[in-house]
Amino acid sequence: MIVLDTHIWVWWVDGKAQLTGECQDHIERQRANGLGVSVISCWEVAKLVEYGRLQLECSVQEWLESALAYPGIRLLNLTPRIAVESTKLPDPFHKDPADQIIVATARAWNCPLLTADGQDSQISTRSVGKMLR
Repeated sequence: MIVLDTHIWVWWVDGKAQLTGECQDHIERQRANGLGVSVISCWEVAKLVEYGRLQLECSVQEWLESALAYPGIRLLNLTPRIAVESTKLPDPFHKDPADQIIVATARAWNCPLLTADGQDSQISTRSVGKMLR
């Protein structure tokens, strides 16, 4: 399984040009192994819409239901272990709690994190790396 950062998940579901063909191919190859999405990504999508930083073609609830139903997607819950792990990330790590939870989720599951954020990818257990245009 790989864990998808929120932006990667949104760009993949919405077919955004920010993802290279290489990244899209990697996601497709990993579907059978599982594409993990932290439950905090659902909150982050809703907040991005609330703040006007993300526009969806349907309601947030409809988008989430559809995006979570994609083949291979596994919703990864926030556990006490992940909550604690998010407070033990190496310094310096930025203060975005959603990113902290997503990185901690990848570390707890011992999975690579596919992200657009270079700092997050270096701190996760293993990283697929940045595959963006």
